[in-house]
Amino acid sequence: MEYRRLGASGLKVSALSFGAGTFGGRGPLFGAWGTTDAREARRLVDICLDAGITMFDTADVYSGGASEEVLGEAIKGRRDQVIVSTKTSLPTGDGPGDAGSSRSRLITACEDALRRLGTDRIDLFQLHAFDAGTPIEEVTAALDDLVRAGKIRYLGVSNFSGWQVMKSLAITERYGRTRYVAQQVYYSLIGRDYEWELMPLGLDQGLGAVVWSPLGWGRLTGKVRRGRPLPVESRLHHTADYGPPVEDEHLYRVVDALDEIARETGRSVPQVAINWLLGRPTVSSVILGARNEEQLRQNLGSVGWTLTPDQIAELDAASARTAPYPYFPYRRQEGFARLDPPVDALGPSPRSRTE
Repeated sequence: MEYRRLGASGLKVSALSFGAGTFGGRGPLFGAWGTTDAREARRLVDICLDAGITMFDTADVYSGGASEEVLGEAIKGRRDQVIVSTKTSLPTGDGPGDAGSSRSRLITACEDALRRLGTDRIDLFQLHAFDAGTPIEEVTAALDDLVRAGKIRYLGVSNFSGWQVMKSLAITERYGRTRYVAQQVYYSLIGRDYEWELMPLGLDQGLGAVVWSPLGWGRLTGKVRRGRPLPVESRLHHTADYGPPVEDEHLYRVVDALDEIARETGRSVPQVAINWLLGRPTVSSVILGARNEEQLRQNLGSVGWTLTPDQIAELDAASARTAPYPYFPYRRQEGFARLDPPVDALGPSPRSRTE
């Protein structure tokens, strides 16, 4: 396994991490991913640790907190071997204090997460969404207090826009508070919006990307192909409308390229898709989701090898989309290009030596 620094911090995380969203299986949308209980979860954690995966990601909204509970049981007795990442801010109930990032909510959410996880600290605590109704000064002050109290070690955000991240960072700088070091983002070969603004921001501000849904909401598993109907057992029949949208033709063009490179490399379509992500700037860790041991072992084959420059170029071309304003291609023309170099020229991925 390869280990990388999380953004500009000193924390090293495994290039692949494990998402515990399928743990618990309780509740509506965020509880419908899987029904993994503590015994099954412990087996999956065993496999991860044997493969060198050290970071495990969850959230209070997954299965109404049951995901944190099951993960806590699965890592019991080996807490010092793992990095625990969890999130808060999304609604966990109907009460007025059950959503957002107020001081009261953040302190309560942290204490509840610690209890459910059965631990005395959270390694990476992330805001799951931006709370426009709470002053950023209040948010950053509460998080800083939790860090100083030793209950949280590193901070991150998820699903923030560029201006929301930058304004938050500016306020932490103004008051000398703990900075965010990570941003958990949607990024895949069929969803490259992250590259337009958040990736350059991450490079400039030292934020490592923790990638969720690297297989494009299940569309890059190899089961969805041109001219082939969606398998009856596919979860996309029920969840497609909840995930990031993608046009069929764009998806098929990307899958065609993945199929070709999978044949060349002897790898699977998901392995190629994840390996491409691992070579992108700012990516610190890619979250794997797996409902069973077979899926997990398959995705673990995404590391330990590299795509050739030609293969990367082929995937880049197949997945390319026209940039939105103000990132139009004209910015690559002479004049603009002198002021705005391509993202890939701004810096390498935050890799460290293999351990």
